[in-house]
This record gives sequence, C-alpha cells and structure tokens, in this order.
Amino acid sequence: MKSLKAMMFNRAASNPKNKPDEVLYVLRLQQGQIVADIGAGGGYFSLRFAEIVGKNGRVLAVDTSQNFLEYIKNEAKKKGLENIETILVTGEKLSLPEQSLDLIFIRNVYHHLRNRVEYFRKIRHFLKLNGKVAIIERNKSLTLHGIFGHYVPKETIIKEMEEAGYLVDREFDFLPNHSFIIFCPKQIK
Repeated sequence: MKSLKAMMFNRAASNPKNKPDEVLYVLRLQQGQIVADIGAGGGYFSLRFAEIVGKNGRVLAVDTSQNFLEYIKNEAKKKGLENIETILVTGEKLSLPEQSLDLIFIRNVYHHLRNRVEYFRKIRHFLKLNGKVAIIERNKSLTLHGIFGHYVPKETIIKEMEEAGYLVDREFDFLPNHSFIIFCPKQIK
C-alpha cells in the first residue's frame, strides 16, 4: 500500500503541469553537491537530484515513513544510483552533519511542520556557507488540499522564514497552485 502511495506521489511530482524540469533548472544543482530532500515521499526529486549531483555528490532522502525510504532505496538500486542515503526521522527532530548541505529541498511539506520558525532555526546549521533552502508549497485553492488546510500562504512562509533568520534569494511564479521560494541565511546574502 505504501509503495502505491509513493508511486502516486512520484506521478504527481513528475506531472508536466508541475514543471519538474523547470524546478530542477532553477535550483542550479551541480556535480558534487550535497542535497537534503526533506519529506522525500516517493523520492521523485531525490532520484533526479542524485542523477544531477553525480557520484561525487550525495542526496539525503529524509522522511518519517520507513516504507517510503525503502521504496526510494529500491528505485535508486534499479537506476544504479549509489549516492542516495535514506534517513528516517521521527517527529521534527533531524540530525545531519553540520555545515554539510548545499541545498535543503522541501516540497509540499511546509504545512506539516508544527513550529516552523524554530524548525528552520535549528536546521540552518546544516547548511554550508552558501547553502540555500528551497520551499515549494501549495497555495490555497478550491481543491481538497485547500479545503483541508494542506497549504501555507506565500506571505506566511516568507514572514516565518525571516523570523527564522533567512532572506528571500529568489522567488518563482511558474508553478500552478504553488509558491516556490529559495531562501538563504541572512548572514550570507
């Protein structure tokens, strides 16, 4: 059942209307970089990141579901990708090497986090000096996601991230029903 859910997540992420290639293009990932995909789900972006950063790079696929992480491991093995590490987290406590990440990527997960300002303050020390945080989050819409509160307004995200010590680096409006913002810690901009 969980692998079916993982496949559904991947189908949605890869849907051309969600513009995954454009998302990857504007992230500007390079060979050798280290990326954390927080709330990796079925791993669509983790797998794509792993292809881009190559064998000298690394992707940390982080999720609260062991079943999703097993699915990602299996998919990585099928594709011959050996640079994906899966990390199971319970709650919002995340432990990663200090100053190790070039990018923290969070897609459709922001609304699940309880104390977002504190969460992003805590994960800030995982970023390298020029590291970034990319957040893609649903906007309110007349869909089930909007009706059931599975979204956070863009203005709220920016306000909370500023409180957590980040500045907007770049903002994009090409995703339908989603905000897409890349942040950097205040001291490096």
